[in-house]
Amino acid sequence: MHNNLTVISISPTSCNAQLTTTEFPSPDSTMASFMSLFSLSLIPFNQHKFQAKSFCFHKPLIQRKHHQFGSQNLFFPFFRNPSSKLCATSRLSIEETEQQVGTSTRPEDLKGALAYLFRTETGGGLVKVYVTKKKDRGDASCFVDMDSTGLSGIAAKRMNVSPLVQTSVGKFGVELEFDAKYVPLYLSFFLMSSLNAGLEIRSHRRTNFCVPVGLLPGYPSPLGLSYSPDGSVNFSIFSRHAESVVLCLYDEKGVEKPALEVDLDPYVNRSGDMWHVSLENVKSFVSYGFRCRGGVHKQNRGDSSAEHVVLDPYAKIVANSCPGGLGLVQNLGWLRKEPAFDWGDDFHPDLSMEELVVYRLNVKRFTQHESSQLPSGSAGTFTGLAEKVQHFKDIGVNAVLLEPVFTFDEKKGPYFPCNFFSLMHIYGPSGGPESTMASMKEMVKIMHANGIEVLMEVVFSNTAQIGALQGIDDSSYYLANGVGDLKIRSALNCNYPIVHNLVLDSLRHWVTEFHIDGFSFINASHLLRGFHGEYLSRPPLVEAIAFDPVLSKTKIIADCWDPHDMVAKEIHFPHWMRWAEMNAKFCNDVRNFLRGESLLSDLATRLCGSGDMFSDGRGPTFSFNYIAKNLGFSLVDLVSFNSDDELSWNCGEEGATNNTTVLETRLKQIRNFLFVLFVSLGVPVLNMGDECAHSSGGSLAHDDIKPITWNTLTTGFGKQISQFIFFMSSLRKRRSDLLQRRSFLKEENIEWYGSDGAPPRWEDPSCKFLAMTLKAEVAKFPESSGDLFIAFNAADHPETTVLPLPPEGMSWYRLVDTALPFPSFFSTSGEIVPEMRAGLFTYKMKSHSCVLFEACNYTI
Repeated sequence: MHNNLTVISISPTSCNAQLTTTEFPSPDSTMASFMSLFSLSLIPFNQHKFQAKSFCFHKPLIQRKHHQFGSQNLFFPFFRNPSSKLCATSRLSIEETEQQVGTSTRPEDLKGALAYLFRTETGGGLVKVYVTKKKDRGDASCFVDMDSTGLSGIAAKRMNVSPLVQTSVGKFGVELEFDAKYVPLYLSFFLMSSLNAGLEIRSHRRTNFCVPVGLLPGYPSPLGLSYSPDGSVNFSIFSRHAESVVLCLYDEKGVEKPALEVDLDPYVNRSGDMWHVSLENVKSFVSYGFRCRGGVHKQNRGDSSAEHVVLDPYAKIVANSCPGGLGLVQNLGWLRKEPAFDWGDDFHPDLSMEELVVYRLNVKRFTQHESSQLPSGSAGTFTGLAEKVQHFKDIGVNAVLLEPVFTFDEKKGPYFPCNFFSLMHIYGPSGGPESTMASMKEMVKIMHANGIEVLMEVVFSNTAQIGALQGIDDSSYYLANGVGDLKIRSALNCNYPIVHNLVLDSLRHWVTEFHIDGFSFINASHLLRGFHGEYLSRPPLVEAIAFDPVLSKTKIIADCWDPHDMVAKEIHFPHWMRWAEMNAKFCNDVRNFLRGESLLSDLATRLCGSGDMFSDGRGPTFSFNYIAKNLGFSLVDLVSFNSDDELSWNCGEEGATNNTTVLETRLKQIRNFLFVLFVSLGVPVLNMGDECAHSSGGSLAHDDIKPITWNTLTTGFGKQISQFIFFMSSLRKRRSDLLQRRSFLKEENIEWYGSDGAPPRWEDPSCKFLAMTLKAEVAKFPESSGDLFIAFNAADHPETTVLPLPPEGMSWYRLVDTALPFPSFFSTSGEIVPEMRAGLFTYKMKSHSCVLFEACNYTI
């Protein structure tokens, strides 16, 4: 039983004609088969006898410049074959013995048909062609046996006569049926008069009438690759300045050249700035790309060619790149539906901002080292990351922040993306696109089941030079050359409508398809630039992200760190009460204080939630605080190498050392950094390897960042730092009334002290000691403990601090002293240690140390 019958109806206005087509052999076809039939019906306007002799079915083959049919055809894009003079399907034969008089075409069959109108070369006549589908095969038809082997050689040309007969509607026609596995193809025919045997009737261009079969005009939306319920595939791409666009399809034989090229007709396949086409069968092909010609390279960047086949910007799955990525093809979209995934009862943890403890990591380097004890297929992948979920719980982390996982330029690193919708294959267990997608979704599902959110770093400020957008329409996608510091970069024109929509569509894709919980936008200041590179006070893209309904429950974080200059830019970022920010000021001021080069006022501002940045209605929970960053000094390198750019101090000797005093100071400084991070208002952000002495030897180069070594966690350093991070994370949660606040502390709830209890010398650069009391709001939080007393000594000599009197009925319990040896430098049970001196509680702090006391009326 055949189904999905396609009807092609041709209605000439001229009379006394016969339909003639010619069949030719062609290169072998590898089209996959699906059972359906196509039918040709011819219905003249007048009741005169016509006769059809033969038909020619042409595969829409490759390369336009060798068209051999004389003058330009109405459907010119489908005639391209550089290796032969004639185009045709392989081994086509019309079995004349099956021809019958009559046709099953009914008027209702033509409803919804695609209509094509031709002018004839003589007499001003018109020929109408209708292409539509029927469910079943008709009884009165000519069956086209595509598998016949009766033809051989280019000279084996045969003419078939197909008379036109009267239809039920008083017109004339004939139907042809054939297996649809051969589409896309092209039907070419002309008419001959039965009264004048020498009269051939062709189009006004003096070419055969030509009709595409299995090739439809397509739709402009959605952009990219989309599948229809009937199995057809729509391709749509934006290019305002392209003069022509070619869809290039590749089979399993490789990517040296396309197996099929479809040249899009600007009159048929273009709607505004969108180029589109729909194919009814792509089962023979595995990947695709586009070639855009014309005015797409207005910037004269010199890194793209009109002959390059470029990646679909909306490709959800990217096929493996060509070796080296330097030829005319670099990346191709994969012609497969996104694999289904069973999310089960997965749900977003939906943690409040103040609850977050974030761990930033690189997927590959996190578990790549053999010490991770993972199978080779899992190490350095999303699967390996999921295997380490218990590690995050062991250190109190409830959110992971992934370095960019978009398809990127491996030579430059993850901050130079090639595509915004697809995953980098190296993060999958088998390196293939399907397994990569499945493993990331499984990882997210496992993280969510353990109460851990998954955040992603994203880069929308620039692309890699081998990206696709330069070859599609660089003057639309990129800022013009010569815009300040962006002169030599591929800087995206983010607030241009098409780029604006591309960014939003990408973010929605990651939320809906991968259940991502939030995004950190690298080089976020670039999102504020207008068409000419100027900064906008109300950038449309930033506002749209803030109010997009699909993104409404995600965390959105602006990180103004620039991967080109390796610095964070200071800029007022518009927020609409939605945008949080990576707080580079926190990083700089804390680093400076602990190396003895900061004002007390700067430290106090960061401890209290950076009111200079977030007192605009947002509050301290919008401050993502960090000490170490992935592209910068690690925590260990900060205390091992001197660098003015990194604001680091080596504690006495440069690099590796066996000096006990230096090593003890370095260990105290690492504890101090972590301590300040967790007692400050805002969201603490840990960097991969902070807990296991991860080092790059003082190098800032991305290529020099090594995988973390998991066996370090079993050393004395690894154990104490991991346990300390977990302790501080638990303390923040237990004392959320003071350390996890949505709002800033009231003035009456905080008191400041200098050394010996004197008032702080806020603007004295020589003063390196600061203490504070955080007063608990007992009426508001009756179940909480009492006040907290916290002191910081960045001096290279001891300091004696004076504690205020504890609330009535309570005593001061020491919870942390970073100068004490492990395991006594922090304690969950607390210890009463302040000495009473002259009626005051005093405590002697060692150099480069921090302490924390809690007022309690019971043992904690």
